[in-house]
Amino acid sequence: MPKSVASYYSLNSSHDTLGDGDDEQMGEQEAEAVRNAYHNALASHTAPVSPIDARANGSSRTSDLDLRSRLPSRLFGGDEHTNLLSPSNGVPGGYRTMPATAPGTPRMTLSRQQSSRLRNHSRRGSFGLRLARALGTDANQTEPTDMEASKPSLHLDDRVWYDQFTSTDWVHDSIADAFRVKELRSRKDFKGRALALFDSAQGWIIVALIGIITAGFAYFIDVTEAAIFDYKTGYCSTRWWYSKRRCCDGVEMCDDWSRWSRVMNTEGDGKLWANFAAYILWVMVLSALACLVTLQTKTSISSAISLSTLDENLGAERYHPPKSDNEGRRISLSPTRRFQEAAQRPPVIYYPAAGSGVAEVKVVLSGFVLHGYLGVRTLFCKTFGLILSVASGLSIGKEGPYVHISTCIGNIACRMFSKYSTNDGKRREVLSASAAAGVAVAFGAPIGGVLFSLEEVSYYFPPKTLFRTFFCCIVAALSLKALDPYGTHKIVLFEVRYLIDWKKFELIVFVFLGLIGGATGALFIKASRFWATTFRKIKIIKTYPLVEVLLVALITGIVSFWNRYTRLPVAELLFELSAPCDAFSDTGTGLCPTEERIPEVISYLCVALLVKAALTVITFGIKVPAGIYVPSMVIGGLMGRIVGHAVQLLTLRYPDFGVFVGCPSDGNPESCVVPGVYALVAAGAVMCGVTRLSVTLAVILFELTGSLEHVLPFSLGVLIAKWTADALEPLSIYDLLTDMNAYPFLDAKTRPVFTTDLGDITRRPHKARYIDVSASPLVPATELRSKLEYLHMAGELDGGLPVIRDGILVGLIPAPDLEYALDRLKGEDGALCLMSPQDKWQGPGRGVAGGGHRETDFDGATEREGASDEHQPLHGHSATDLTDFTPFIDPAPVSLDIGSPMDLVFECFVKLGLRYICVLREGRFAGMVHKKTFVRYVKELQEK
Repeated sequence: MPKSVASYYSLNSSHDTLGDGDDEQMGEQEAEAVRNAYHNALASHTAPVSPIDARANGSSRTSDLDLRSRLPSRLFGGDEHTNLLSPSNGVPGGYRTMPATAPGTPRMTLSRQQSSRLRNHSRRGSFGLRLARALGTDANQTEPTDMEASKPSLHLDDRVWYDQFTSTDWVHDSIADAFRVKELRSRKDFKGRALALFDSAQGWIIVALIGIITAGFAYFIDVTEAAIFDYKTGYCSTRWWYSKRRCCDGVEMCDDWSRWSRVMNTEGDGKLWANFAAYILWVMVLSALACLVTLQTKTSISSAISLSTLDENLGAERYHPPKSDNEGRRISLSPTRRFQEAAQRPPVIYYPAAGSGVAEVKVVLSGFVLHGYLGVRTLFCKTFGLILSVASGLSIGKEGPYVHISTCIGNIACRMFSKYSTNDGKRREVLSASAAAGVAVAFGAPIGGVLFSLEEVSYYFPPKTLFRTFFCCIVAALSLKALDPYGTHKIVLFEVRYLIDWKKFELIVFVFLGLIGGATGALFIKASRFWATTFRKIKIIKTYPLVEVLLVALITGIVSFWNRYTRLPVAELLFELSAPCDAFSDTGTGLCPTEERIPEVISYLCVALLVKAALTVITFGIKVPAGIYVPSMVIGGLMGRIVGHAVQLLTLRYPDFGVFVGCPSDGNPESCVVPGVYALVAAGAVMCGVTRLSVTLAVILFELTGSLEHVLPFSLGVLIAKWTADALEPLSIYDLLTDMNAYPFLDAKTRPVFTTDLGDITRRPHKARYIDVSASPLVPATELRSKLEYLHMAGELDGGLPVIRDGILVGLIPAPDLEYALDRLKGEDGALCLMSPQDKWQGPGRGVAGGGHRETDFDGATEREGASDEHQPLHGHSATDLTDFTPFIDPAPVSLDIGSPMDLVFECFVKLGLRYICVLREGRFAGMVHKKTFVRYVKELQEK
């Protein structure tokens, strides 16, 4: 990070303004060590640069031309493999936050030596004026002044990437895109019109490619996983790469399918035990390989970053600092001490390829930056790991990881066009369509995919994005149907059709299924959390994820082999549970029993339910690619099938009972009650209890059955399940993960009830958190660097420093931009930086060289120490001065009065996507609220 600091612990303690009250309690030896470390780091820099020397020598700043001419060429055409944060000009960076490599971002450390968020700044006028100019509707535009003309436009943005663990600046990206469109449409010739047409078509081209490629990945996963899955029981002697279904043309057994007992030449009881041993061996081998592939994405981040884990580890340790001491006094640590304590804890290790990734995709689409999480490395590790993990027979699904895989494809596809690769706001529109395509190919439900993106993962979903998302899902579904992975001309394996309508008395049963389904989903979340916080706390399990995977695989192999419904793949099992019976025999085989065999089938399904539920609980969160959607539906399907057969038995034994009088009695056990319908209703109810999807689930179930008559039972079950689950466990499994990781995520769907105003969370301005230009518009670079360090140690990598004059807010410089400006200096010792966009350079010794310093009293008074009351206007501004930071200052930051209601603050953060809000009291600066501070306040309010 800042090149003037030797380590994350150092702070410019020579500035007394940089410490809170707690810093004054530091021991003399500790304070001396901090000062020495800081001054030693400063001593390694080159000669200082003064404003006068910089102007005299004519440094390298350009005027209103492209910033590309003065930036390192490696910053352009960047992707997740670009070394964005490495030191520039050979100067070693000292500020370290990540001592390991992130996948897809090959760098040894996260050094913010060179800020990747590069802006070409000149924000002139209000937000409305800038927007009017962007849209070409400002009739009063005048010629800019010489100083304004010397600055490139802010919105001709050359920033390529946001820093790791920061938030997207939605307002900036939106305005930047508006200026890009304005410039594009200003050309009226044929070439200009062609370029404008091509620009409009880029979004459609990208989403079409995403749909096709996502279908290709789904086809590869489905075909490969099915073939490897059946190796646990045998292999095809004629074509070893065939699955059992393809080898035997869909029948249960055939001569071409050789079981492992035949290979081992065992006889009698030895056949069973030989097949049992081979089954366990294959489960453990495939699970171990899936885990090893997943571990290739291992990433370590400093514990100073307030994240506990980035995968589905519900047992991750989250640090909760004490709020009061032993005597009950409230503790308020300064950022310096808070970071020093955090740095002493071990680093956080996570695996982007583990789990389903839906929670992280949701957070990424909200504007949080996770480099490498959607990169090429993660894509391929997730794909091959998913094939192995699903083929192993673990109680996991592939539908959830499809969302992560398709989003990775969308993120990579955005690199085709600079319109999306350099604008994170536009990029997330494409990622919304990508996530929907994953659900479309997973369930064969394109409309369900659109609703999934709208209801679950997307944070910003304008109508244009809705239509493109629908187009992407249709392309993905059509492509998968053309590839035909199952050889049945169907998109998914468990597509079913119901021909018998439901009866009125079944509504009571559907409501009951919704109740027990929602309760089961909520209890599954609690059980998974309990297992993670007990078993995964064992030292060897916590240290070696492979050990846990092998243990879970061993248990899965031992208990799954003896029951047919636990051996089947989850997709095939769900198909069998929900499918109606086409024909019945006197023996009543399988799930089409006669009246006499129904109790036997119910008991067999109860065993499968207990085994599957227990295996799903202990499997969730292990370090392999794994989804929870279909396993939760299987648990519900088993539960619903049991209830369905119970109701079916009642209708057969008591046909004259009042509510059953209307049931036909033609000898067909399913002439009145179809247990498959109950299975799908309960499957949707349990999945709703786990994920809290509602409308999306009802539509997916409708698309799977194609039955308009059963939309009401599906919807009723999902509705009741959501109410029940919310009453027992307010958070879904993914909301719980998001909350546990302390992501700066504000859920727009669940607004808390506020009883306070903005002033209740606004702290009195600290001298280290603002820049005072009251005495002089020139501020020492070392002071700016110290203030920047203070923000970093407070965890506000994407924060900002307000610029204050006489207590009045005159601008704000974002922390990434300040860092970039400081990194451009040849040396910081003695360098003075122009920080007031309202002043102009007059010359040496006239109005800018005051040695005094004036701090602002934010109660209204102003204190001057050795400063002249009169400031001469600065003119003769040089466009080549590296010490002129005014192009990086936003002269009109978003501000609210300190008495603003908290609901308004919530709307600003959610709807505008702001990083911070400046707070004013009667027009004077009163403080600033960062998004992370507001999120923390909302979380505490919800917990209370």
